[in-house]
Amino acid sequence: MSPEPRVVKECFARLEADPAGAMSYFYGRLFAAEPQLRALFPPAMGHQHDRFFQALVRIVWSQDDPGDLDAHLGRLGRGHRKYGVLREHYAAVGAALTATLRVYAADVWTPGAEDAWTAAYRHAAGTMAGAAELDAAHAPPWWAAEVTAHDRRAPDLAVLTLRPERPLPFAAGQHVGVQTARWPRVWRPYSIANAPRPDGTLRLHVRARPGGWVSGALVRGTAPGDTVLLGPAEGAMTLDPDPDRDLLLIGGGTGLSPMKALAEEAAPAGRTVRLLVAARTADGLYDMPDLRLLESACPGLTVTPVLSRSPRSGGPAGRVPDVLPALLDGDAGGLAAYVAGPGPLVRGTVAALRRLGVPARHIHHDLLAAGDPVTGPRAPAGTP
Repeated sequence: MSPEPRVVKECFARLEADPAGAMSYFYGRLFAAEPQLRALFPPAMGHQHDRFFQALVRIVWSQDDPGDLDAHLGRLGRGHRKYGVLREHYAAVGAALTATLRVYAADVWTPGAEDAWTAAYRHAAGTMAGAAELDAAHAPPWWAAEVTAHDRRAPDLAVLTLRPERPLPFAAGQHVGVQTARWPRVWRPYSIANAPRPDGTLRLHVRARPGGWVSGALVRGTAPGDTVLLGPAEGAMTLDPDPDRDLLLIGGGTGLSPMKALAEEAAPAGRTVRLLVAARTADGLYDMPDLRLLESACPGLTVTPVLSRSPRSGGPAGRVPDVLPALLDGDAGGLAAYVAGPGPLVRGTVAALRRLGVPARHIHHDLLAAGDPVTGPRAPAGTP
């Protein structure tokens, strides 16, 4: 490891000892020096502190892989456009971050450490700003979209159909940020639940979470005719390009969204697709009528519900990791597997797939969320 990444990580380790204190100090310095920047952020900053810190973690610990880091920074810079972030804002963030490090890493903060951090941050800021400016030449920062349908599937769950005002390019398996009129400057990511369509519409599966501002507004306070804002499509959990590779798609809860989109894209093209829909009870199978219609139209698609708390499910009963061996019956090595849903389900399923012989490079999941150094990281499908 070269000296510069080592020094950057050593200093950042001091912030990791007290992330709450460090983030409070950072934002205090930022808004004291540049009060106009407060308008770029949501009214409540609690989640913002956590997201910014986790974004820093990703950037700091990627210093040894410049190619991956630059690709990640480019995505962040393009995503920042929907928040109104400009090139000049990065200097203020860098100054506040340096001030925070001087306090929280005082025991290891030297002129050399400051030089290393300054160089690392200058590179990161330049990469993000450059990517944003290139993107601005051909894409808007956000899309206004009309809610054309709002289907309440449960007291806390709705399926929304949206029609963007202009074409919004995306691939099956990706997600978009959503902002509602009720909560300006608060963006939450949701996986798109369909493959691209000729009419350009998108579907989102949204579960209202306790304390979830955007999710609650989308489920309980949104109706056809309303308008929401959508950010650009992001995410790399897209379709395996090998047309001969069979697909295993596993979705739990609203993690079904990207799995359904991948099935819509792959199955009509003639690929063999098995979609496992994980839920505790039959009440959690909120999209089965649509899935059965898709299954009937695509001979290569098999939809299997897996219920962990009901022996009469029409499919295997138990946790997904426990039922996989019988379902796959030794035929795992040639699969491409995709998993989305609650963290415990994803972690347990990924571990089971590895044990069953699915190569790591062919297992795709949504746990490794991309960080956002100004406004927070993307969360997996079904965030608040």
